[in-house]
This record gives sequence, structure tokens and C-alpha cells, in this order.
Amino acid sequence: MRIDKILNNNAIVVKEGNKEKIVMGCGLAFKKKVGDEVPEDKVDKTFLLSNKDISNKFQELVSDIPMEYIELAERIIVLAKTQLGKKLNESIYLSLVDHIYTAVKRYLEGVEVKNALLWEIKRFYKEEYPIGLKALDMIEEEFKVRLPDDEAGFIALHIVNSQMDGNDKEIKRTYKITKVIQEISNIVKYNFKITFNEDSVYYYRFISHLKFFADRLFTEKTFNDENNDDLFEIIKNKYKSSYECVEKISKFINEKYDYTVSDEEKLYLTIHIERVVYKTTK
Repeated sequence: MRIDKILNNNAIVVKEGNKEKIVMGCGLAFKKKVGDEVPEDKVDKTFLLSNKDISNKFQELVSDIPMEYIELAERIIVLAKTQLGKKLNESIYLSLVDHIYTAVKRYLEGVEVKNALLWEIKRFYKEEYPIGLKALDMIEEEFKVRLPDDEAGFIALHIVNSQMDGNDKEIKRTYKITKVIQEISNIVKYNFKITFNEDSVYYYRFISHLKFFADRLFTEKTFNDENNDDLFEIIKNKYKSSYECVEKISKFINEKYDYTVSDEEKLYLTIHIERVVYKTTK
């Protein structure tokens, strides 16, 4: 294994074909130079990121951030993949490493950032938020600092973002998506004067649908299929109260976000609202 680039004493870049691998180990590059051989038994961690841009940015982070933060972030990412059973976008290696390092540094400096949507994150991301809490335990074990639960919410959002093919710059969009989910679910709740059963599979499906609806809103990807015109008319007449609620949502979204909700989106919103309201009131 020959050194192609030295990032710091503990991290180097090696070539594997036309791809770069980031290799880490204690003192791996100490008194070494580009072109030198490094024994593989000194390697603790290897990162092979397929996206060239993400790999370059990750190399920058590795150069600036202590190795223990990168190793901890990787353990949290492995935990998230295992718990969720889902593939996460490579960008999470950037966003999570940077966030954990910044959060710990900020906490030690006495600066605390409040998460205005913490309550909503707990409600809407019931799989990701517990991973955020477990991450706080892991951070405490590693660095002997207990970050506030607000940080568990932020970590959960990074995990949510990585499931939606978001990159490290789009966490603000995920924050906005959470806000839209809150707004729409409140319209439904107050329209039907109900309290959702948040443990229901129908509520989970409803929130999942809102998540992707809001994602389209901010990426301006309209979901439209004229083949469902007949079905839309049937659903509209069959579930009148749910459709009327969808019209309220559509009006709100148009006025606040300047986004026109398509008939296709109205169709699926009506179906999800009907299911979640029927199961809640039943």
C-alpha cells in the first residue's frame, strides 16, 4: 500500500485503480512521505467514497478534525444503517463528522443552540430520533460531555437528510421539510378535531407521504400523472371531507410557498388523510 497523499500523521490517501481510498491509523504517516509503503497491519479504518466531490471534501475534514471524531461518526452511521435497514447517502460522512465536532466544540465553549423543531422531530422521525439519543450516549462515552437533547434532534435530521439523497448543504431543506409536515398535520388535526394515534401504521404512512411531498415542494418537482384523472374524481366524491381538507392544505401551500399542488398529489393526500382520520376516529 503506497502513499498517494498525506492528510495528517494518522491519515493518508492511497490509490485503488482509478479510485482513492482514505486510510486511517495511529501514526500511519509519521515520518513518511508520498510514495512510501505503509504496512496494512497499521490500518484501523478505510473509507472508499464513490462520489469524487464528497471524497475530496471528506479528505479536507480528515485533515482538520481529530481522528476520534471521524471514527465515532462512522460508528453512528453504521448504527443508523443497521437500525433503519436502509442505505444512506455518502454525504452523511461529511455532515455528521462536521456536526459532531462543531457541537462538542461549541458545548465546551459554553454555547448552546436550541432546536426549534425538537418536538416535531421526536414525533415525525420515530426511528431516527432514538438513534440521535444513542449518538449522544456514544459522544458522552468518548468525550465525557453530555450534549443536550436538541443535538439528538439535529443528528436525527442529518440521518433523515441522507435517506432523501440530500447532500451536506441541504440540511436546512430537511429542517424546512419538517416544518411543512408540522403545518399540514396541524391543518388535518384541527380540521377534524382529532388527536393522532402516533403509534399507528397509518399515521407513520401519512407522515412518510408528507415527507416526500414536502421534499418535492422544495425541489420543485411536481408529481403529476394524468392517467389517474378518473380515479381522482372517484376519490374526490367518495371521501368528500378528506378532499375538502386537502383543498385547505393546497390553498395554504400555494399562499405560503407559491407551490401549486397537482391533482395527483391531491389524490394521494386525500387517500392518506382518509385512512389516518378513519383509523384515529375508529
